[in-house]
Amino acid sequence: MTTENGSLVTEFILVGITDHSDLQLPLFFLFLALYMVTMLGNLGLITLIGLNSHLHTPMYFFLFNLSFTDLCYSSVFTPKMLINFISKKNIISYQGCMAQLYFFCFFAISESYVLTSMAYDRYVAICNPLSYNIAMSPKVCSNLMFGSYLMAFSTAMTHTGCMLRLTFCDANTINHYFCDILPVLQLSCTSTYVNELVLFIVASINIFVPSLTIFISYGFILSSILHMNSTDSRFKAFSTCSSHIIAVLLFFGSCSFTYLQPSSERSMNEGKISSLFYTNVVPMMNPLIYSLRNKDIKLALRKTLHRRNF
Repeated sequence: MTTENGSLVTEFILVGITDHSDLQLPLFFLFLALYMVTMLGNLGLITLIGLNSHLHTPMYFFLFNLSFTDLCYSSVFTPKMLINFISKKNIISYQGCMAQLYFFCFFAISESYVLTSMAYDRYVAICNPLSYNIAMSPKVCSNLMFGSYLMAFSTAMTHTGCMLRLTFCDANTINHYFCDILPVLQLSCTSTYVNELVLFIVASINIFVPSLTIFISYGFILSSILHMNSTDSRFKAFSTCSSHIIAVLLFFGSCSFTYLQPSSERSMNEGKISSLFYTNVVPMMNPLIYSLRNKDIKLALRKTLHRRNF
């Protein structure tokens, strides 16, 4: 049967994380636990921010969007991965593969620009506190989020459109646990030069531009902190930024390692391991990073639990 794009392949087989049968069940329970923590953590943050008016600030508006993105992001591939751990044959349809590829790109790019917006928010809060309410007005925050999702939509459409122009003849085994761009490109029986060029350009833009913006923001933040006279003020400024820095390093570090290496020099097995960080670990870690040391979140949790008890 031929698909609409002229491809002879109507379904793909996902190799998964490993082909060792004795590891499938332990891995199923491990990633099920990670997914449950991810869901509970991000849903918890979304609920707390929505229910507590003292969290209706720009910083928590961005954190709300980050949790929403992580919630959707991890749901793009984790449920399918869990099913594959306990299935005899790990099949995904051609249409399902393209849809997974699109939403993976959309939420991954969304996350990178949400993290960038959060860096800008910290820059304004620390370097220009007197103009914070004007510089980070609700309209500005909404525009930043609209721009983030617009960039994500454009990038996802670009990658998916380029993939749909390819023809897949006989090979249909994807050496990955989801429909990532590079493993799928390896199966095409037509030239993938344009796709690889687009991937490198788009990945460079969506990694380097946010990274550069974050780097410049923290350059100004560090300069402002070093000019503070009070040790307590310095400590408070560092503590408000530490969570975001950890989240940025985890996400951009693992993405850079995966997508900014020439395909001829990278191992698919290494790619699978590094992708586990930004697909499973980062969405789980973000709510933990932003809540464990956050007094506002702890206060909101106590208030919410108190209201529930009474």
